[in-house]
This record gives sequence, C-alpha cells and structure tokens, in this order.
Amino acid sequence: MNNKPLNVSVEQAKLLGNALRIKIISKLLDEPRTAKQVADLLGESGGNVHYHMKKLYEGDLIELVEEKQFGGVMEKYYKSKSKWFNSFGAEPIDPVLKDDFISNDSTALSIRLNLTRDQQDQIKEEFRLFLEDWVKKTSVNETVGAQEYSIGVKINSTIPKMEEGE
Repeated sequence: MNNKPLNVSVEQAKLLGNALRIKIISKLLDEPRTAKQVADLLGESGGNVHYHMKKLYEGDLIELVEEKQFGGVMEKYYKSKSKWFNSFGAEPIDPVLKDDFISNDSTALSIRLNLTRDQQDQIKEEFRLFLEDWVKKTSVNETVGAQEYSIGVKINSTIPKMEEGE
C-alpha cells in the first residue's frame, strides 16, 4: 500500500466526504478485499458497500487488483490507492470543513507553535496516526447515537506564500 498522499481532484475529494467511504478505504489498505468481505468487516449491508465501492472505483481512489471465479460468481478484489489524500487550492478536501459551513455542532481548536522542519514532520505524522486510530475505533457499524463529523487538521506557516515574480 502506498503511504504517500494521493493528489485528488475536486470530484475525487467529494467522494471522500462520506464516513462510510473512509471506513471502506481503511479496510482496503493492507490487503485486497471484495465488497462482501468489507461489508462483513464493517457490519454493513453488502448492497450499500458495493454501491460505495463502485463510486470509489469509478473515482480512481481504489483499484481492482484481482478477479477470481468462485462457483458461478466472479469475485472482484479491490485495494486502496492510498490512505491519505491531498487537494489543491483554497478548497478543503471535505466541503464541511469550509469556513462558511454552518454546523449544528462544531469545535475549532488552534494554537501557534515554533517548529523546526523535523518537528513539523513529526507533528504531521502524529496527527496522521491519531486520525488513523480513530478510523479504526469507529470502523464497526455502531450507529446508535452516532453522528457523522468531519475532522481536519491544517498546519500553516504564518508566513504568506509569495506571488510569482516577488
């Protein structure tokens, strides 16, 4: 599995704005699986998972790596192309994280730190591991009292980017 972030288009980023699709990607990181296998792991219906995997495949976020004939059925095994995704420009990867999105429940946390390049790399890796851990903790279908949230971590230098020619 590729640990390097995959650069995605706006259309691909929209596909990632769904908690179930993130859970599906998390189950396709380490080994190829069928939609049925992913559905069983997540405690979701096969039809629902198949639909979302088809969208992820059509969006080029997961890839078909193997097909096996099993009885009269062709089993298709998929694998995620990455576990991290980058979008470009001012738009966040998830539209819910846009500054003008009005949420019924929102928390903003921020702090300024002086970081060396090594410290910046370290804190990014720690946030990635933290978020991956929470994907694992929430990957089993426990919908009673659960609400979907979008969580993003943005690390910006306080120095503005120079325009070309400056």
